[in-house]
Amino acid sequence: MAALETFDLTRRFGDLTAIDRLSIVVQEGEIFGLIGPNGAGKSTLIKMLTTLLQPTSGRANVAGFDILSQASQVRRRIGYIPQLLSADGSLTGYENLLLSARLYGIPRAERRRRIEHAFDIMGLVDAAHRLVQHYSGGMIRRLEIAQSLLHRPAVLFMDEPTVGLDPAARRAVWEHVKRIQGELRSTILITTHYMEEADEHCARVALLHRGRLVDVGTPAALKSKLGAAATLDDVFTHLTGSDMESAGDYREVRRTRKSAREHG
Repeated sequence: MAALETFDLTRRFGDLTAIDRLSIVVQEGEIFGLIGPNGAGKSTLIKMLTTLLQPTSGRANVAGFDILSQASQVRRRIGYIPQLLSADGSLTGYENLLLSARLYGIPRAERRRRIEHAFDIMGLVDAAHRLVQHYSGGMIRRLEIAQSLLHRPAVLFMDEPTVGLDPAARRAVWEHVKRIQGELRSTILITTHYMEEADEHCARVALLHRGRLVDVGTPAALKSKLGAAATLDDVFTHLTGSDMESAGDYREVRRTRKSAREHG
């Protein structure tokens, strides 16, 4: 059964088409990866699927509900971890999760149990009552994931979940993400620039370029198109490399970078 479907989903910003008639299906319980160059439209897509941004045309269903006509139902069933820092450093980890529990409308009698379980599943029990400003980068990311799990979402969106982390911290985050998937059976959609991460952890991967779906499939199937020794980095370069080499003049570069910064 599909946890997420898009049908010719499109988003334009003036003359820029950030997402161009995108149609994909993500199955329940799947870890699905979105890869592509900066400015490919990955973050714009997630913003539409989490109801933060309305599409220009097309439609999408998330957890069985339409993102436009049933946006409130979608929001009740998803978790979202943005690229930008979302934890409050002036609060303890527990206080951050308590605030999130209140915002999610979790009943008072349930809050402590769910918060404690979230700390346990993310390996942060010993840090629960420390100020977040004293957490490491990996601990902060795990705390943000814990925040997103309190209401037990059917679909979890993770926008560059390990960006800026060292390899050890990235491994720790993924160990806990896999534990989440096993326990809660959530569908997880991630964006990432780490090809080895997508190769190892994603059941399927979609490659976006200039707002369009270039290819989709299992990492093994995508690599097999280039030969037995190919990596996902090779696939990425093969499908996007020629356009990335011809980057345009100064005005084009400035406009592209501005659009990428603002629209993902």
